[in-house]
Amino acid sequence: DTADLRAMGFPVWTRHVSVQGTVKATPGSVNVPVTLGGVAISPGDVICADDDGVVVVAREEAEWALDRSNERLAKEEATRARLEAGELGVDFYGLRDRLVDLGVDWIDD
Repeated sequence: DTADLRAMGFPVWTRHVSVQGTVKATPGSVNVPVTLGGVAISPGDVICADDDGVVVVAREEAEWALDRSNERLAKEEATRARLEAGELGVDFYGLRDRLVDLGVDWIDD
């Protein structure tokens, strides 16, 4: 199933793969709070996952989180453009003087 899911482009994250099938005839619940890995998840919460991890955003904080995420993406794009233009992060983050204060010998070629 793993290869099929990947080929479909269906996003799945797991720690393990098992050959044992699931029981599909067991009744369960829908739209109830659950806890996964010690994190409480309520109906309507937003779950975002990628290769770096998973985050759960409470429904009432989703718009705020989206706005902050878009701000961060814009900042990261601007930083990437500066780096691609040849600017050093040590300069635009103002770290050069701090490193010298810490005793780092800075040698320019």
